[in-house]
Amino acid sequence: MFLLVAFIVAAMVQTGFAQNNSAAVNTSAVLAAYYDVKDALVAGDATLTASKAGQLVKAINSADVKTLPKASKDSLLENAGKIAGDKDLKNQRGYFAGLSNQMIALAKTSKLSAEPIYQQYCPMKKSSWLSNEKAIKNPYYGSAMLTCGKVTETIK
Repeated sequence: MFLLVAFIVAAMVQTGFAQNNSAAVNTSAVLAAYYDVKDALVAGDATLTASKAGQLVKAINSADVKTLPKASKDSLLENAGKIAGDKDLKNQRGYFAGLSNQMIALAKTSKLSAEPIYQQYCPMKKSSWLSNEKAIKNPYYGSAMLTCGKVTETIK
């Protein structure tokens, strides 16, 4: 009898860990795809940016509603979709500001990564973005002003 109870409890605990692990994978995939969009903007490659934004759309769509609330999902999809559908770098960077605001809000309310997330700010654009490294690589101006900005917060 004791063995049966122990087995059931162990199975329930493992299922709980698997669900939490799955949630972390869903949100970390969204964050990783966001970083890819940021990096493509830093590189100044509109075609790559559109492609990476398309992958972000897929990651957002595959995220569970429990880990990514519907309202957040819809607003993220709107800006990621605009970036994916536009081949003009200036427009993509404009949409990225809205996407970044939504990702920052999500990062502050959900555990998106086991690693620190750096919120960075560009005073010229008056916009923020998220990065997985402290070094500034400005997605709003790319090589024209690559290191313009500062870390304003570390989200853990």
